[in-house]
Amino acid sequence: MDGLIVYGSKYGTTRRYAEELSRLTGLPAIPCGEFHRLAEGSILVYLGALYAGGVLGLKQAMKGLSLGDGQRLIVATVGLADPAEPQNRAHIRAALQKQLPPELSERAVLFHLRGGIDYAVLSPRHRAMMAAMCFSLRRKPARQRSAEDQALLETYGKQVDFTDLSALAPIVREILRG
Repeated sequence: MDGLIVYGSKYGTTRRYAEELSRLTGLPAIPCGEFHRLAEGSILVYLGALYAGGVLGLKQAMKGLSLGDGQRLIVATVGLADPAEPQNRAHIRAALQKQLPPELSERAVLFHLRGGIDYAVLSPRHRAMMAAMCFSLRRKPARQRSAEDQALLETYGKQVDFTDLSALAPIVREILRG
């Protein structure tokens, strides 16, 4: 099996998923900034962290990419929001539609993984963004907050990690079905 795992990670959770997926499949994993092209007849697995309504590095990595015969694309997002919630999945899929060209979007197999957050290591900009989001959520009446809104408020400022490496199993199966 010929392929490549490409990942966009800011604080390390997505990188951990990519490294474990590499270990499980034998495919090499590289940061998105090092990706240039896909070999013929191979599979591309893109893992990207969710940030501010987008998938880190995805648009740039997919720029100019076209899938030939036998080539496959798997995209897995990694974020704090629970992808089991239909509303969260819908937001993630909408973000993907904005970043993936239609011809890639139609052929991509999508997965969504949970990540985490450690406020102690966030950049000042990201810390400010999270503070602004929580400020806005606190102003919203409690009955209008989603379960995800409430969870964000309850975990604000804390280190939370929902990483579950066993959640890679369906992705491994999809890669190996080749």
